[in-house]
Amino acid sequence: MYDPTVARLTYRALLGRRRALILGALPLLLIVIAVAVRGLVGADDQTAADVLGGLALATMVPLIGVIAGTGAIGPEIDDGSVVYLLSKPLKRSKIIYTKLIVAIGVTMVFSAVPTFVAGLILNGNGQQVAVAYTVAALVASIAYAALFLLLGTVSRHAVVFGLVYALVWEALFGSLVPGARTLSVQQWALAVGHKVTGGDLVTSDVGLTTATVLLIAVTVLATWYAGQKLRTLTPTGEE
Repeated sequence: MYDPTVARLTYRALLGRRRALILGALPLLLIVIAVAVRGLVGADDQTAADVLGGLALATMVPLIGVIAGTGAIGPEIDDGSVVYLLSKPLKRSKIIYTKLIVAIGVTMVFSAVPTFVAGLILNGNGQQVAVAYTVAALVASIAYAALFLLLGTVSRHAVVFGLVYALVWEALFGSLVPGARTLSVQQWALAVGHKVTGGDLVTSDVGLTTATVLLIAVTVLATWYAGQKLRTLTPTGEE
């Protein structure tokens, strides 16, 4: 369920000059902040957890997910170039799976790797904080990529809806409204990260079993529905 040609075109679209600058700016900002905090505060486990949780996982990872997930297919649908793919003898599900793999890979590289580097800078991975948030970022990358790829397939305003989810639901409601945290990819990922540390520096309002089930369910259902939606598009580009 992977097509090298589709993957190459998707990578080229995602890593074009403008998107590459945006994708690179967020990790760079995280690293700069980590260096500044380490210089001002020193190596502190709680500070490291606060920075990685509040900036990396709550803000950077979903934003990169929005860029990678929606950018993997949304622009092609908007400008009609998706007709080129739909006219080829390729299964629509194969196109979606390939684009999802690319979106996941890009999200992981631009979010999990800098999260780990920032964690090492902040406290040298004391109490496994860097590893825990890196694992959380990796897990979240999969769900975010699938979710935002679906948005890119069903809506021409996918980036707007993605930003609303990432900045309003995840960052705002997810941190202020207890009930909303249950439906937060961030909290699901934190449950996995908590399993890595086993301590109180990484916590989640969602149990590990529930988080795992929801992560898998969201990823599978979003990918499936994106494939179904792509099947309704016709080579005439009318949709």
